Amino acid sequence: MLFALLATGTVYSALSPAQAEQATSDAELVAKGRDLFLVGCSYCHGQNGEGQRDQNGQNFGPPLVGVGAAAVDFQVGTGRMPMAQPGQQAPQKEVAYSDEEVAALAAYVASLGVGPAIPSSAQYSLEGMTDEEKQEAIVRGGQIFLANCTACHNFEGSGGAMPRGGHAPKIRGVEPKYIYEAMLTGPQQMPTFSEGTMTPEAKRDVIAYLNSIDENPSYGGFGLGGYGPVAEGMVAWLGGIGALVGFAVWIAAHTTRTTRKTKAAAGEDQA
Repeated sequence: MLFALLATGTVYSALSPAQAEQATSDAELVAKGRDLFLVGCSYCHGQNGEGQRDQNGQNFGPPLVGVGAAAVDFQVGTGRMPMAQPGQQAPQKEVAYSDEEVAALAAYVASLGVGPAIPSSAQYSLEGMTDEEKQEAIVRGGQIFLANCTACHNFEGSGGAMPRGGHAPKIRGVEPKYIYEAMLTGPQQMPTFSEGTMTPEAKRDVIAYLNSIDENPSYGGFGLGGYGPVAEGMVAWLGGIGALVGFAVWIAAHTTRTTRKTKAAAGEDQA
């Protein structure tokens, strides 16, 4: 009995300070995030993340309760937030916060309600796989991307126009963590691919496919930004057919014309 009590006390004294220190650290991070939130985010999203509405009842800033740390890390980490003014879509711009400040904001918003956490590198990395397994992951990712993403982001991830003034951004060369978070949280007009809808392995495979596109050379002449048949058709009409029409007009303007008159016309002139 004495040995058991001594062992229990020893284990408790060894572990409880570390736990208390971790809890204090998390609390300090959340407090720092709240201070940043009140200064840079509360005007639109409310002091407690409850959201704001304008005088017409429309969302001025959506509520953030339950969006999770992943949504904050994506929006703030890519410079989309804070917005200069409310609009149809938040444009990507220079990041306003440091990595430590982004982590603090994410921790505070995560404390408001349960939501998706920031993914770790192990969730979207192919490290530890053989070359054959990596190729299989890329093929699977390509099939998933072509079935779910090309309608908006284009067949090679170059982006495209969306209804009501929105746009699907270019996702080539984007940091893998942000691609994973975008699929996980569904920013702007993008649908949400939760872990139940698309498994973490499937998200990892999509990221692997996009990375493989960056590594592959572009064949077939001018790529025209990879925007597909719309851009190619515009160049064909304005460039190709336009040049042919101009050449036809030039030929018509420089055709040799006779000055000889018919006998009837010559008789009329003499009369």
